[in-house]
Amino acid sequence: MIAGLRKFLLLVVAGIAAPAFAQTFDVVSVKPNRSGSGSTSVNADDERYQATNILLKTLIQDAYGLQSREQIIGLPGWANSASFDIDAKFDIETMAKLKAASRDEDTKLRRTMMEAMLNDRFQLKVHPETKELPIYELTLAKSGSKMTEAKPGDPKGSMNSSNQKLTVEGIPISSLCNYLSVRLHRKVVDKTGLPGEYTFMLQWSPDEAAGESPGTTGASPLPTLFTALQELLGLKLEPGKGPVDTVVVDHIEMPSEN
Repeated sequence: MIAGLRKFLLLVVAGIAAPAFAQTFDVVSVKPNRSGSGSTSVNADDERYQATNILLKTLIQDAYGLQSREQIIGLPGWANSASFDIDAKFDIETMAKLKAASRDEDTKLRRTMMEAMLNDRFQLKVHPETKELPIYELTLAKSGSKMTEAKPGDPKGSMNSSNQKLTVEGIPISSLCNYLSVRLHRKVVDKTGLPGEYTFMLQWSPDEAAGESPGTTGASPLPTLFTALQELLGLKLEPGKGPVDTVVVDHIEMPSEN
């Protein structure tokens, strides 16, 4: 994913990536949201993309497939907290493409269109850089792995997440690292050495220190995510530093309302 991001961004810098923006939304409405609400809603189907009170940083993160908003470097002050209401409609040709696309093709097409919208409405210009940033290393705990390795014929490739509960069937550790990177807003690197595909259920209590909303009052009987990984899966997150691919913002403007 990141390698593809770097290749695309380098083409942008070289000035030869115009065809990548050929696929655009048919109609786009962009309006600043000044409600001060902490609530965000997003609806993306085969006909339109709608978002209410979505952070500009989240739009950029989604467009470039970044694991965390910390991979966006160089935003001016106003852009760090700016939120918008977006209503973007697909044309008939794009709707047909989305309905026929595989999951990867669908994701790629939507990101291309989001990049085009940011380029057109926000005048966003970026370039890639690799920076030394805080990361987490996922290692084996002293107990060793407590996960069940999927066998031939077992269900594979399923991952369902809801609030503080993750249920998976037959996924590699790399997929867990990607999930944790998004959840913890920091790149997670696989240092377990586990080559298989695993099935498990993980449930934890919100951890405010990790940026998760407590949701309900009172003490939870469940462990935090860090503790649950160790106690239930035999895995451990160790803080460290390492190379992280980032998107550096060269130029961005507040869009006109419409």
